[in-house]
Amino acid sequence: MTRIGKLRGSLLVAVAVGAGLTATLLVTRSSDASAGATRAVVKVASNASLGKRILVTRTGLTLYSLSAERHGRFICTSAACTSLWKPLVVPTGVTPTGVSSLATVKRADGRRQVAYRGAPLYRFVQDTKAGQVRGNGFRDVGVWRPVAVGAKAAPAPAPSRKGYSY
Repeated sequence: MTRIGKLRGSLLVAVAVGAGLTATLLVTRSSDASAGATRAVVKVASNASLGKRILVTRTGLTLYSLSAERHGRFICTSAACTSLWKPLVVPTGVTPTGVSSLATVKRADGRRQVAYRGAPLYRFVQDTKAGQVRGNGFRDVGVWRPVAVGAKAAPAPAPSRKGYSY
């Protein structure tokens, strides 16, 4: 009987140690998130059909912005809109990374949506593969466009030579 008692005691100690390690892991993860953890959620990809470098998710899906939404003003809030245009959100306390000029804005439902230069970012549900831009130009209360980065200003047009003699 003493051997069985020792085995039970050892098992009880092993369970207690396992529970302690699990609790420590959970506390560490919670404090990391609340301490301002960062998460790479956005990257840049060249899109051949657009001829531009655009923002995409970690899995390569195109990210869009709505022309009428800027600096915390949300228009895409209804279930109908968010069923087509999925907000790119991160947990509270997480700072999105991957490209510069990313921030978060608080949606009416309390979620933190990733924004690029003040424009909230969305995925279009009909884009199912990397490189697709099926939502480009979609119009409703504004125009949906893939978010281009590194776009250079168009060169100024050359002055007209009409009427000049050299």
